[in-house]
Amino acid sequence: MSLKTKTYLFPVRLVMAVAIVAALLSALPASAKKLNDKVLNRPYADMRRFHLGFSVGMNTFGMSFHHNGFITEDGQAWFMSQPSYNPGFCVNGLAELRLNNYFSLRVSPGLWFGNRVIDFYDTANDVRERQDLKSAYLVLPVELKFAAQRMRNLRPYVIGGVIPSIDVAKKNTDFIKTKSSEFMLSVGFGCDIYLPYFKLIPELKFCFGLTDCINHNRPDLVDDPLRTNVNLSVKRATTQMVVLSFYFE
Repeated sequence: MSLKTKTYLFPVRLVMAVAIVAALLSALPASAKKLNDKVLNRPYADMRRFHLGFSVGMNTFGMSFHHNGFITEDGQAWFMSQPSYNPGFCVNGLAELRLNNYFSLRVSPGLWFGNRVIDFYDTANDVRERQDLKSAYLVLPVELKFAAQRMRNLRPYVIGGVIPSIDVAKKNTDFIKTKSSEFMLSVGFGCDIYLPYFKLIPELKFCFGLTDCINHNRPDLVDDPLRTNVNLSVKRATTQMVVLSFYFE
């Protein structure tokens, strides 16, 4: 199986895994009734129509490259990869609308800071270059949350939706340049933990860019054949993120 095929299959398999988790959550109510005999923290918290809060967390920014096989007249064939992932920081607000006992609609605007170190290499001539792409995304996740029935002071859930985003960081003009706006698909899972005075909600979320994040219009590279050849070698690239958040509600 080719690397390109595996890249496309990974989000599909992840969505299938989350769907299986959702099916398991729907089967939990019977066992949950047996666990709810003890005193509950904040027993009426989920009955409110609106929920407000905030979150802090960590993230990793990734980039998946799709090359077009471009070869220069002197035999250069450039390839791009991300050899490692660096931790970033994120902070979000939270506004959640309760739809019924199991579903709710959540909007969590915020800022995600991070960077991606990209390697460029020409294997034919053993030439290597590197670029550090720094980003500060202004995001507006709009997601649907499906939660199981509460089990004592725990309530697991799965979540999915879309994330429009704008990169407000200053754009560099190195080898590649990313676009200012992106559109991502999100899927993840978490658990509401009911404490005496608030809810703590750890959540792990996976985000997949749906559009090409590379800016191919680079008139600034007219007099730079090396960087021009690198840009001509990449067909498209998509953003991939993993976000670990801790919500306080």
